[in-house]
Amino acid sequence: MEITRHNFKQVIDQVSEAVDEASFLCIDGEFTGLNNGPALHGFDTPQERYDKLRKGSLDFLFVQFGLCAFKYETEESRFVARPFNFYIFPRPLNRNAPDCRFLCQASSLHFLASQGMDFNKVFRDGIPYLSPVDEQQMRDTLDQKHATQQLNSPPFTSGSSNTSDSGRTIQVPAEHKDFIQQTLTRIQSFIDSEEETLQLEPCNAYLRKLIYSTVKNKFSSSVYLETKVGEQNQHYFIEASKANEELLKKRGKEKRQQELDELDDAVGMSKIIRMICQSGKLVIGHNMLLDVLHLLHKFSYPLPQEIDEFKSLVNCLFPRLLDTKLMASMHPFKELVSNTTLGDLEATLGKEPFKVPVIVFPEDFPGYKTAQEHQAGYDAYMTGRCFIIMANYLGTFKSQSKPVLPGSALLEPFVNKLYLMRVQDIPYVNLAGQDLKPNRDHVFHVTFPKEWKSNDLYQLFRPFGPIYIAWIDDKSAFVALTKKDQSDLAYKMLCEGVSYRVRRYGDHKEPHTSHGRKRPLSFPETIPPRNGEGKRLKVTSSDVGRVSPVTQRCITTILEEAEDKPPTEAGEEEEEEHGDEDGDEMKEEILEEKTNESTQAQLFEEPEAW
Repeated sequence: MEITRHNFKQVIDQVSEAVDEASFLCIDGEFTGLNNGPALHGFDTPQERYDKLRKGSLDFLFVQFGLCAFKYETEESRFVARPFNFYIFPRPLNRNAPDCRFLCQASSLHFLASQGMDFNKVFRDGIPYLSPVDEQQMRDTLDQKHATQQLNSPPFTSGSSNTSDSGRTIQVPAEHKDFIQQTLTRIQSFIDSEEETLQLEPCNAYLRKLIYSTVKNKFSSSVYLETKVGEQNQHYFIEASKANEELLKKRGKEKRQQELDELDDAVGMSKIIRMICQSGKLVIGHNMLLDVLHLLHKFSYPLPQEIDEFKSLVNCLFPRLLDTKLMASMHPFKELVSNTTLGDLEATLGKEPFKVPVIVFPEDFPGYKTAQEHQAGYDAYMTGRCFIIMANYLGTFKSQSKPVLPGSALLEPFVNKLYLMRVQDIPYVNLAGQDLKPNRDHVFHVTFPKEWKSNDLYQLFRPFGPIYIAWIDDKSAFVALTKKDQSDLAYKMLCEGVSYRVRRYGDHKEPHTSHGRKRPLSFPETIPPRNGEGKRLKVTSSDVGRVSPVTQRCITTILEEAEDKPPTEAGEEEEEEHGDEDGDEMKEEILEEKTNESTQAQLFEEPEAW
C-alpha cells in the first residue's frame, strides 16, 4: 500500500491495527546517499564504524520507508503480509519550523531513479516528520504565542477598549500610504455593504503586516482578517469578514486549534516510528545498521558519540532487532548461501533444502505480481519472506513442523546483532553486550608513496603468503596475512623500509602502549654511500626482497646478473567492490589459499575467529 501525505490520515488507523496484530515487523529504508565521510574499510572497530556512519551518513535524506507487518494465522497455517510504502519529505510547517538541509549523492540518486523511484512524489507528496525535540520546541512556541494572545485582545483585530491600541497612530512609509489608504477605503465600503467577505489584493509580508496594524487601529473588532494562500501556493492574500468581539474570540480559538492540528500533521511519519517502538514487536531488517541510525537520528533523538550509549538508546526504543543479512552469514546458513544480498538470498532460499511458506495478502492490499526491488515496502516484504524461510529451516534441526516464530529459542543467537558491513573479523555490532575483540597481530598498517598500487603491496608481502588489503587512502592501507604464523617474521623483515613504513595494528592504534616500545623509524629514502665513497651502493639480487617494490624497480638496472633477479609473480586480483541491493553493500574478497580441508558446521556455533 502506497502512503503519501494526502492519504496518511486515512490509513494511519489501518497501519496501527496491522502493527498491533503482527507476529513480527519488517522494515527497510531508501536514502539520497550513503557516505560523505571517511571510507569504510575491513578493519574498522565497531566504535570507528559507528563514528564514520554517524558523521558521514546522517545528512542524507530518508526518502522512503517500508514497513511490512506479518501475522501468522494458526488455523490456516499461513502468514498474512501487510506491506506499506511511505514516501517521506520533511516539508517545513511554517517559517518557525525546522527547514531541513540535506545532502545528495549522485550515484545513489541515479540508482534509485533507475529502480523507478518517483522523486516528484517524494518532494511533492512526501509525509513530513518532526523529531521529539523539534516537536516540543514547536509546541512551546505555540503555547507562548497563544498565551500572549490571551493576555492581549482577540487575535488579529481586537475590539476590547482596554486593550485595543486604536488610539495609537500607525507610521506608514510614504511610498505605501496610497496603497494602505486604498485598502482602508475598500474595507470601509465592505463594512457598509451587504457582502459577507472581501478578498484583498495579494501583497508581500511587509504590506500584510501594515494592513493588519492599520485595520486593527481604525476598525477595532468590526473586521476579522485572515491570511490565505492562493492557488498552487503561489501567493498570499488577506480575506476580510465582518465580525464582532464574540465572533473574534471564537475565530481565535478555532485558529489556535487549527495551528495545533497542523503541528500534529507535521509530526507525521514520526507517529509510525513511535508506533513501532511502542509495540515491542521483533523488528527485522536486512543489513539494517544504517536504517537504525537514520530512524533514531531523524525520528527519535540525536545520536550519542559513544557506541555503548547508542546501544542503550536502541535497546530502549527497539528492544528486539534481527538482521537477516547477518542471519544468512552465520551457521547453519553460511554454508548454504553464497550471496547474502537480498535479491540473491531470496532466490537461494526458494530452492532445496529450504521450503517456501504460504504467504497471502488481504483483499485491500494489491500484493506484488512482479518484483519491485529497492522499493522500500517491497524490500521489507522480501526481508520478512527470507526470515520466515530461514526460521523454519532452523526448526528442521529440532524436528519441528510448525513455523518458528519470534520468541523461539532457535532465534536467540541472531537477536540484537546488527550486521557490520565489510569488516573481516567482526561480523556484527552486539546490541546486547560487548563487541567481539579479535586478535589482529597478523594485521599491519602500511604507509607508502602515492604511486603505489595493490600489486606493490602484494610484491612486498609475497614472501609471507597471500594477503588481504583494506585501503584507507591512496597513501596507507591495512594489510592482513592469511598465514598468521608469519606475522612476526614479516614485521622483522619489513619494519625498516626505505620508502614505506610498516607498523603492527596494535602499535598504530595505541603507539605508546602496545608492545611496550615504539617501532623503529624507517630508513631515509636515499641510501648514503659507505665509508665516504662517492659511489652508488652496489645491490645484489639477494637484497631485492628486503626493499620496497618501488626501490626494486629503481635498482634493477644495477644488478650484476639479470638472470639472478627473482621471477615476478602475477599479483592476486585487487579487491573489487560491488553495489548491493540498497547501494550500500560493498564486498571485499579475501585472498585465501585453497585447501582440501572441510569444516563441519554446527548449528549456532560461532567460530573463534571470523
